[in-house]
Amino acid sequence: MSVFHAINTSGSALTAQRLRMDVVSSNIANAQTTRASVNENGDYEPYRRKMVVMEPKGESFQSFLQQATHSAASSSQGVKVSEITEDQTPFKTVYNPNHPDANEAGYVHMPNVDPLKEMVDLMSTTRSYEANITSLNASKNMLMKALEIGK
Repeated sequence: MSVFHAINTSGSALTAQRLRMDVVSSNIANAQTTRASVNENGDYEPYRRKMVVMEPKGESFQSFLQQATHSAASSSQGVKVSEITEDQTPFKTVYNPNHPDANEAGYVHMPNVDPLKEMVDLMSTTRSYEANITSLNASKNMLMKALEIGK
């Protein structure tokens, strides 16, 4: 186990949470976008909410071998983003006959983005980011104190 293990773990979490913040910000920015993509029929589709899927790093053969031989106290090496998925919930339908994307009945398909849900997700991401910064600073301070012992 390296002395930088805790710093590397916090660093990977900071990177993943920053990407999550970017995706949430993109969702909020596109909450009213009705022409985000073109489907197979050539029609425009509204923006689909995107979500970040994270998983632990270290799911390799070596990590399992270390766990089996008890040669490492922890085989966890942080977190990584495995994929960015699209939310498949149906689009919201709003009656607005004056909208350029309204159908014959006057309804417009709006993105499946809920601003309230996105703000909660953004607050959760921000808190997680702050907690990882606190952990990173604590690890850095412990290493600095360890270096001061040698004086």
